[in-house]
Amino acid sequence: MTVPTAVLEHAGVVAREVAAELGIDIDVQELLGGRAAMLGLTAGEQVSAGGATRLLPGHDGWCALTLSRPDDIEAVPALVERDGVGADPWPAVRHGVRRLGVSAFAERARLLGLPIGVLGETGPAPIRLRRIGDRLPRPVLTDLLVADLSSMWAGPLCGALLARAGATVVKVETATRPDGTRFGSTAFFDWMNGDKLSYRVDFEAPEGLCRLLRVADVVIESSRPGALERHGVGVADLGPRDGGMWIRITGHGTEGERGGWVAFGDDAAVSGGLVGGRESSPQFCGDALADPLTGLHATRAVLRSLARGGGELADLSMAAVAAHYAGVPRDAETPCSVVPQRITSASELGADTTRVEALVAGRLAARC
Repeated sequence: MTVPTAVLEHAGVVAREVAAELGIDIDVQELLGGRAAMLGLTAGEQVSAGGATRLLPGHDGWCALTLSRPDDIEAVPALVERDGVGADPWPAVRHGVRRLGVSAFAERARLLGLPIGVLGETGPAPIRLRRIGDRLPRPVLTDLLVADLSSMWAGPLCGALLARAGATVVKVETATRPDGTRFGSTAFFDWMNGDKLSYRVDFEAPEGLCRLLRVADVVIESSRPGALERHGVGVADLGPRDGGMWIRITGHGTEGERGGWVAFGDDAAVSGGLVGGRESSPQFCGDALADPLTGLHATRAVLRSLARGGGELADLSMAAVAAHYAGVPRDAETPCSVVPQRITSASELGADTTRVEALVAGRLAARC
């Protein structure tokens, strides 16, 4: 797998800042190319390294559609207005893009909850900060309690880097909707989650989760806007977060209709314009780069917020992060073939629930 040299250099600046703050080593080539090296992935011109995303041309541009979940595949007949599409949905999808055009096709896909990015539709944007509590002195990294409600790659990477620095990171999942990467490569899931405690929750009875979120110094989440609030565990439901911080990772931000758009790393990168090739024939750039780049930037946002005294909510968009890198030169490529070596086996789902509840009870008692 190759990555544009300038992207590596710019990400390397961020990685060195984060590594210095955390007191750990971070190999930026491993960070951006480690999954591909681990799994032997290679990207085609219009096929993503992971194989689930395609770059598709229309008369008005290009888009990238991801079909990685069973529900995505099931939605294709409605997307292309056919009764069935056969075992391979992509010919029908390509025909649909050519017939409707990229803009209309993307609008239909988003109405169906499908992850799609229109090439270059998103520009760079700063992290959006909102005050949710008073500032307090920064806690020692090894004393941090982090509740990681995120899934897949970007959010879990942020939690993994904090865990490597000695923070206690709790991976929060439900039995009905666990992190989707549990069902993929064990090595990749372990790389992202092996240093975390596994806590199983039931969103129909979220009292234990509420207690965890109230005592956590950092909360990482990647839900659609309003998803946690529907269960009474959103940031506004938990009261002031004096000294703590909450980082929210989304595909396309939280404002307006974009707040409901689904994204994965490859289509988010395309949305931000982070592609290779020529303008007339774009190609995928690296392996789902919006994911690890966002995870790295999310970690820096956590550290900077805590250094300011916390009490903040930070909104981070994967497409906007990708857009920050879309403007760098992409005429030179660097091979990224570093296979991650520091991998710890992740806990079975819920294996550490009792331990986490005891830890939370201790923190609550210390506050009394």
